[in-house]
Amino acid sequence: MTKIWMITLALCLAAVSAEAADKPNILWLSCEDISAHIGCFGDPHAITPNIDQLASEGVCYTRTFTTAGVCAPCRSGIITGMYQTTLGTHHMRCTATLPPNVKPFPMLLRKAGYYCTNASKQDYQFKTPKGTWDDSSKKAHWRNREDKSQPFFAVFNYGGCHESGIASEEKYKTVTKNLKPEQRQDPTKLDLPPYYPDTPVAREDWKRNYELITAMDAWAGNLIQQLKDDGLYENTIILFWSDHGVGLPRAKRWLYNSGTHIPLVVRIPEKYRMDGQGTPGMETDELVSSIDFGPTALNLAGIEIPEHVQGRAFLGENLPQPRDYVYGGRDRMDERYDIIRMVRDKQYLYIRNYEPLKTYYQYMNSPEKGATMKELRRLHEAGELSPEAERYFAKSKPVEELYDYVADPHNLKNLASDPSHAETLKRMRAAHLAWVRESKDVGLIPEPIIAERVEELGSEYAILRQRDAAAYNQKLGATAVAASDGPSALPQLLEATKDADSAIRWWGITGIGNVGAEAKSHATVARTMLNDESSAVRTAAARALCRMGEPNDALPVLIHELTTGAQWERLHAAIVLDEIDEMAKPVAEQMKEGLKYQKGFNSDGKYRVRVTNRALNELNGTNNKVN
Repeated sequence: MTKIWMITLALCLAAVSAEAADKPNILWLSCEDISAHIGCFGDPHAITPNIDQLASEGVCYTRTFTTAGVCAPCRSGIITGMYQTTLGTHHMRCTATLPPNVKPFPMLLRKAGYYCTNASKQDYQFKTPKGTWDDSSKKAHWRNREDKSQPFFAVFNYGGCHESGIASEEKYKTVTKNLKPEQRQDPTKLDLPPYYPDTPVAREDWKRNYELITAMDAWAGNLIQQLKDDGLYENTIILFWSDHGVGLPRAKRWLYNSGTHIPLVVRIPEKYRMDGQGTPGMETDELVSSIDFGPTALNLAGIEIPEHVQGRAFLGENLPQPRDYVYGGRDRMDERYDIIRMVRDKQYLYIRNYEPLKTYYQYMNSPEKGATMKELRRLHEAGELSPEAERYFAKSKPVEELYDYVADPHNLKNLASDPSHAETLKRMRAAHLAWVRESKDVGLIPEPIIAERVEELGSEYAILRQRDAAAYNQKLGATAVAASDGPSALPQLLEATKDADSAIRWWGITGIGNVGAEAKSHATVARTMLNDESSAVRTAAARALCRMGEPNDALPVLIHELTTGAQWERLHAAIVLDEIDEMAKPVAEQMKEGLKYQKGFNSDGKYRVRVTNRALNELNGTNNKVN
């Protein structure tokens, strides 16, 4: 009996192996921090002969967008095929817990007989499950598989064009050291985006961006040549893409074209083409999201896509209907919160700013290190910025933004208040609200409250999937919208402050605080909420009182949360203390004392947040004030 079982198992394994041998190899060439500054995408300054050649043999997808303007949230979506706002991986530098049913898609490829390698960036914001990769290391390569007939899925990531390659003189020189003189750029001849100052400093950064991309192109060309040398070029489907836009201000971390529009080039060997897919030299305006990459790889390999996956395959057999919209979000970036959501169709970009009272350029340690950001700060203080650049120093943002991103690729003309675009605004707003509900956007819940609920439920994903979740999700989204609707929403917001759910109460008192002095008659409500059971709500109530001009009862609460709260509770308090500026002077010494015993806010050991130190410096007059 044992012998029969062993023979049966061997036959099954042989059948799987034979089937896998007919599958296409799949190669991903991914890079960091570039938008479509590639020759085949029409950029006249780009020097990218290898990607251009790949495109001549394949297809350029001209409307491909990432779900976030920053790497880790976006990459969590790429590896799972799910929105970061659904998984709870939306904050830049967090560590979420995947629910049991959600797996990185390479696990399914491996189960189907693929050899899966990653060289070598992960950065998924969750612990990578065992068995995701055959090899994830700097040495990972399709050449390392023992059976050379085994199909492979191989990812190679190029980090040389990361924002640090622009900001760091040393890294820039190292990455571009092999460029020939004719591959260098003249910064004076480049087309600088109008939201940057036209100065030698900014032009130098823009030049570096192009030269780093040229270095990346050589890297890609080398890997393509390796495929050819191995006789695998006609057996391998190649996808070239970037994780998000340019590593400069108002691009990386943002949801505009500059931050989320990415290049995607796909080459499909002739024997794997179907239904006109992969026609050499073709260009398509089909909407593609970065969460579609994984499902597409599965579909090309003939693997069933799990039902929970939110991405859709755009290549292979039995394709779903093309997208009408793509979506994205921005949440905490290092030490600063800003809840922003994006919806696009083939022409328009809609943005919803859930925290409109925050300036565009909040101070954040990472981007502030760059020369262009420093130049923007300097010229802003001097009053010498152009209107296009100065607008991002405004003390607040519009609640809604609408751009014709085809006619206005820099996204400068906000059409949200234009009567002739009223129907488009209404349609895009509705698409946004539907996505928030359907995707179960956990990003609308404050991070301290998320942390509490994960302890109870096991994962961020589970929070909006409890009994009666649909009704709760509807209420959460509606209250979040009302929080930026102004005085007319006060009755709804006041009702929200009585809700049994802390996240609803948080949005209620946050919205009352947003109204500010006009809501002063409701100061008693805010004072009562200083004793709320939720730290996040207590901090939001303290902020509301300060915005009403009544900080006396609020300051002790903020100091208490700063000095005794958990990690994200302290960060919420620190941000409010920074926001209220001069009002915080009476507690400056207490802030210093509290910081003596704190190592700083961090996430996964990768960042230290210095927002409170900066606030203290401003109170002491040692920094120039930044809005």
